Amino acid sequence: MDSTHQSNILQVDNLNVFYGNFQAVNNVSFYVKQGEIFGLLGPNGAGKTSAFSAIEGLIKQKSGSIMVAGYDTLKQPLQARAAMGVQLQANSFQPELNISEILRLYASIYGLNLTNKMLNALLREINLYDSEDKKFGQLSGGQQQRISLAITTIHDPKLVLLDEPTSGLDPQSRRKLWSHIEAIREKGNAVVLTTHSMEEAEAVCDRISIIDHGHIIATGMPQSLIDKHRNDPEVIAVSRRGKITLEDVFIALTGEAIRP
Repeated sequence: MDSTHQSNILQVDNLNVFYGNFQAVNNVSFYVKQGEIFGLLGPNGAGKTSAFSAIEGLIKQKSGSIMVAGYDTLKQPLQARAAMGVQLQANSFQPELNISEILRLYASIYGLNLTNKMLNALLREINLYDSEDKKFGQLSGGQQQRISLAITTIHDPKLVLLDEPTSGLDPQSRRKLWSHIEAIREKGNAVVLTTHSMEEAEAVCDRISIIDHGHIIATGMPQSLIDKHRNDPEVIAVSRRGKITLEDVFIALTGEAIRP
C-alpha cells in the first residue's frame, strides 16, 4: 500500500459483493480522508447499503479490499471494527432508560468509564444537559438522533458510518444534527454517510460518490459535479428550478424511474 492510501481513514478497492448470483456491488473503489465528510448516494437498490454492510463487516465481499484506519476488515476484523462507529437506529435503545443510563450503558460496552464530569460534558455537547433524567421514549426524534450519534462516537472512532442520519427529522433538528456531524470532522475523524436528501449532501459533504446498479458513476465535490454536468442536455431537461442543483445531476445520472 502506498503512502497516499495509508493516509486515508477508509480505502475501498475493487469491492465486489454478491447475493447468490446477483451482484450488488461491482468493482467499487473510493477513499475517505482524515477530517472529511463523504457521501455515498444512490437510488434504492443501487448498492450503497451492500457496500456499507461490507465496510461494517456484516457481510463478506467476494473480492476486493476494505481498509479502515490501516486495518484490513477481513484479516484484522477486530481492529477494524474498533476503529469504526456505526450509527444505531433509534428504536434499538431501551425506551424505559433515561439518557444518562443509556450513555453509561453503551460507554461500558466500549470499555469506557464515563465519569460524571465526562457525562456532563457529553450532555452539553449534544444540547441535552437539562434532559438527562428523561426516558429515551419521551424524547423527540431529533433528540433521539443526537443520542444515537453520541453513542456512535463515544469511543472516538476514526471512521463514523451514518446511514440516513437525519431521515424523518424536521428542518431545525436536521440542521442541529448537521452541526454535530461537522464537529466530528473538526476533530479530525472521517464520516461516511448515506442520504436521499441532495440538499443534505450538498450542504454537509466535502465529496460524494453516486452509485447505481452496483457501479460508481460519479465522484467529486458536490459543486464540482454540478459545474461539470450543468450543461448536459439530460440535466437541463430534468431541472425544474432554473438553477441547476445536485438533485438535478443525480436524477439525470440515475434516471427518473422510481425504484422499489
